Amino acid sequence: MSFVTSVARETRETIGIYWLLVRIMVPITILAELLSRLGAIEAVAPAFAPVMHALGLPAELGLAWLTGMLVGIWGAVPLIFTLVPAGAMSVADITVFSALILFAHGLPIEQKIIRAAGPAMAVTTLLRIAGGLLYAFLLHRLLAATGWLSSPLDPVWIPMSETQGWIEFLFGLAESLAWMFVILLGLSLGLQVLKATGLLGLMMKTLSPLLRLVGIKGEAEHLTAIGLFLGISYGAGLLIREARSGAISPRQIFLSCVFMGFAHSVIEDTLIVMALGADIFGVLVGRLIFAFAAIAAVAVMLRGLPEETFHRWMFRSAAPSGADRSIADTADA
Repeated sequence: MSFVTSVARETRETIGIYWLLVRIMVPITILAELLSRLGAIEAVAPAFAPVMHALGLPAELGLAWLTGMLVGIWGAVPLIFTLVPAGAMSVADITVFSALILFAHGLPIEQKIIRAAGPAMAVTTLLRIAGGLLYAFLLHRLLAATGWLSSPLDPVWIPMSETQGWIEFLFGLAESLAWMFVILLGLSLGLQVLKATGLLGLMMKTLSPLLRLVGIKGEAEHLTAIGLFLGISYGAGLLIREARSGAISPRQIFLSCVFMGFAHSVIEDTLIVMALGADIFGVLVGRLIFAFAAIAAVAVMLRGLPEETFHRWMFRSAAPSGADRSIADTADA
């Protein structure tokens, strides 16, 4: 197959993946925004106060955590310093809270994308939330025991909470979707160039020892790396196509998606929370160490899991049917 033909095929497949992501993201984003404007999120946030106290955080941050899980990091960020003044927090506080939302944010969108690749939505969602809580708790205990990062918070950036109208919100959503298409297409074409030049093989050979150490192998390696640096929408979005083709085994897809749930968008998201005052070792270095260790433990657990149990509880059937078949058709359009 010529390079031009390969690029044309890749472009068609990318457009199919993009429309699948749009169908997932648009209705959920609008629903989450509507619930936020109706006050539904604020009404249930106090139930999360005990969790905040267990992590050594002000109870008021429960609202920001809930908003982050439903809407995304950019939904949580404007709320943090409107709920708790910066002067009432320490560097440790913002680092622990940032770690918490880095693990689990934008769950309705990101987890539905992951489910489209195959892994069970309930299992991967629980793993992300539990992983975030465990890491935040361990980080809190470490910081409390050592006194590290106990200095008063002095953020570089204090975002303002602004209430946008629906027109501004929809324009912002459209802009985000446009940029997502540009990035997704660029990634797909970039992968073709890397394959054609042999650079992809060299990169994978360099990354393979670490990825294999935690159980992620073969074709899942470079897609996991994409998710690690650019986010679930891109890494798992590309995994959807590979899952349809059968090029990657279900267990490898599951491990890749769980890992991306623990650690993704490590450049952009880390820079955002560092601007709020979070420490890089807590939100990046420690998070990556935890993610690699946790996914290694998951890989060991999967090896002892019978195939029937795995496909019943942790991974949907490879053959799409009903609603799942319509999603697959959209992806292949």
